[in-house]
Amino acid sequence: MRTALIHYWLVKMRGGEKVLAELCKLFPNADIFTHVYDPSSISPAILKHPIKTTSISKLPFARKYYQKYLPLMPRALESLDLSDYDLIISSESGPAKGVIPSPSATHLCYCHSPMRYLWDQYHSYHNEAGYLTRKVMPHLAHRLRLWDAVSSMRVDGFIANSNHVARRIQKYYRRDASIVFPPVAVQDFAPVPAGEIEDFYLWVGELAPYKRPDIAIEAFRRLRRKLIVIGDGNATEKLRRTAPDNVTFLSQVPFETLKWHMARCQALVYPGEEDFGIVPVEAMASGRPVIAYGRGGALDTVRDRETGLLFGQQDADGLVAAIECFEREVRAHLRPDDLVAHARRFDEASFARGILASLRQHGIDLASIRGAFADPEGVAA
Repeated sequence: MRTALIHYWLVKMRGGEKVLAELCKLFPNADIFTHVYDPSSISPAILKHPIKTTSISKLPFARKYYQKYLPLMPRALESLDLSDYDLIISSESGPAKGVIPSPSATHLCYCHSPMRYLWDQYHSYHNEAGYLTRKVMPHLAHRLRLWDAVSSMRVDGFIANSNHVARRIQKYYRRDASIVFPPVAVQDFAPVPAGEIEDFYLWVGELAPYKRPDIAIEAFRRLRRKLIVIGDGNATEKLRRTAPDNVTFLSQVPFETLKWHMARCQALVYPGEEDFGIVPVEAMASGRPVIAYGRGGALDTVRDRETGLLFGQQDADGLVAAIECFEREVRAHLRPDDLVAHARRFDEASFARGILASLRQHGIDLASIRGAFADPEGVAA
């Protein structure tokens, strides 16, 4: 049984690419299709597979400006010849699911999110864009939404990475979705003795407007507590210029440095509304609590007052109040071992079990493709 994995683009190892890497382990004989990829930025688990690109990769400076070619991606996907493949798994956040499979093939879409910049976060992206993009975006977005909705009908089954994304799939595509949480390498993180916990809070992620790092920085300006920011993005320079001296930016750091900070912070602050959010699970696997905005994927990962604290007002006032409540009422009652045990619910084996259960649900006989996928822990049994 020939398997194709479709991923939007492969230029960095973020959450979506980590999911793809686990799919590659499950399906070691699969071929990968993507719009553009940078082999120097991709994990060995992905690079072991044949990787084929769409026509987007042939356009000028595609590795850097691939997102500028978004209007051309629907046609590029539809030009892929997948007639030889029996099973297609698309990894959707940018355009990936819009391929045209053969009538006998099964197409499952693992959806990290319906494209945010077309649907629920369209106005946020539009308002933050440059002048030319703001002028062009309404015309292109209208056509892309039509294609996105139509292409959802080519999918045999949707798998959402959270309850939040499942609701958005139902809202925009009118399709039900099963839920399989993304794989988190929880075994790579560990708590440290209480005496090694330091007096700082932590923010980790891409410095993009929708993740709301501005809320964290303004809250800590008022609190005058120490905040360390790990990550980079389009908003970096603006945030650096306006941040107070108790906020430290570390940009991109080696994994060992990230682990060190994860295990020693007072708590991770997470003020954005995320589709799922791997970073909070990594913090809890490090034995540290999470103070998160109580919407989106955080509702699946953070247990209020058991593994952290959820707050309901997405602004600096709301986060300040949450941190003060955390220090006053919650922090002393949390046990690192409980946080680690909770994080293990999102490990890689759980992801594998969920994917294989979805295959069964859509009529794939696992016994007939036993040689096509890897099952190191016997999760298919």
